[in-house]
Amino acid sequence: MTTPAPPPPDPEALALKDRLGARHIVLVGLMGAGKTSVGKRLAAAMGLNFVDSDHAIEESARMTIPEIFASRGEAEFRAGERKVIARLLSEPPQVIATGGGAFMDEETRARIKAQGVSLWLKAELPVLMKRVMRRNNRPLLQNDDPEATMRALMDKRYPVYAEADVTVLSEETPHEVMVKAVIDALSQAIDHLPPAAPAPLSPEESA
Repeated sequence: MTTPAPPPPDPEALALKDRLGARHIVLVGLMGAGKTSVGKRLAAAMGLNFVDSDHAIEESARMTIPEIFASRGEAEFRAGERKVIARLLSEPPQVIATGGGAFMDEETRARIKAQGVSLWLKAELPVLMKRVMRRNNRPLLQNDDPEATMRALMDKRYPVYAEADVTVLSEETPHEVMVKAVIDALSQAIDHLPPAAPAPLSPEESA
């Protein structure tokens, strides 16, 4: 079965691309929020490259994320995640989907703020659980009560995600509807954001 070709870029999305200048679009939110599915279609509509930071981490480590968690622990995974996202932000503008914990890192948030537009795909618990339970590759949910874990993650992370430049509610609607909502929200916000600036140096880089 062949995969349908992505839709061609549309004028509204291309206009947004021009207004973004050197900024990246960085999607943040919990697992199951739709960052990858929406991000791919958003990138196609805008004529931009799409990258999933989790996939980039796996390529860099030559291990899957569950394998990294199991063999190296979450702290080492987060350190690698920080480095990979910094590298992605140094590349030409693109749509970047980040892992659920990436935006919790203060250094990563500062880099995203300097070089991108952060967009939180906010989803309610029933939507998230319906989506994440389709797959078993979520290390943080490998326990006896994944819903309780998800609630705890929402309580901890949603106040930080709220610092994103733009918020769009992720609902069970067709992908093209979600992409249109994202484009509209970004178009309304873009003129109120400062121009992209060099990302702050990490302690290792400034040493």
